[in-house]
Amino acid sequence: MTPFALPSCYPRIKRVNSFQELITTPFRNGLNALCWERELRGDFSEVVDRLAVGEGITTLDEALLLALPVSAAGRVAIDLLLEDQRLLREHDLDPVLNCIHGYPRDEEPGPVATDVFSFHVDSATVETDTWLCTYHGPASDGLRNDEAQRRVDIPATRAELLKLYGGEDDEDFRDFLNENCYDLHYAAVPQAQPFSFGLGNLWRIATEWPGCPVPPCIHRAPEALPGQRRLLLIS
Repeated sequence: MTPFALPSCYPRIKRVNSFQELITTPFRNGLNALCWERELRGDFSEVVDRLAVGEGITTLDEALLLALPVSAAGRVAIDLLLEDQRLLREHDLDPVLNCIHGYPRDEEPGPVATDVFSFHVDSATVETDTWLCTYHGPASDGLRNDEAQRRVDIPATRAELLKLYGGEDDEDFRDFLNENCYDLHYAAVPQAQPFSFGLGNLWRIATEWPGCPVPPCIHRAPEALPGQRRLLLIS
């Protein structure tokens, strides 16, 4: 597995030692991300190589994975993929395993890009968290909350958005920002140091929902090199 390092002396992230600890540790006192750091066995590269997928995002189900002609090491990797999904489903979660060979980009991003390559937070109307694990390919990136600024709060960007909106900076404008997800995206401040979520690690991160007691975790999809494919679990 590719080595990675969590930000040092950063109280918003906590390492845990088991799935049970991952799912039961509450987000409070500013804590907004939990990482179950793992070194997984198995050949995930072989699994990806055996998949007959093209450009874009392909969702992988159990039948497809079990039908792949792989070696013993590939079978170990598949068993781990299925076991992670089983653990999440047992706790009323709905995990999806994707093979990603390119994400859609904003065709006309305007003042604020809103695709997954932009640092952003996830949002929901009810209490929920996001779960992530990258098994193969470049891993997700994170950004400390104190090293980020909402793009809509940058004066020059806000002025451009106001011009696009064609109105006043009032409650209706703020609704416009929310409806277009502009207010979910962040810029890294100068000297910020984004960090990798690492390969094989299962993360639970805080989302933005009404009444959430902690700030949401800021993250983004990584820029992949041509031909690279990701194997990503998300819930």
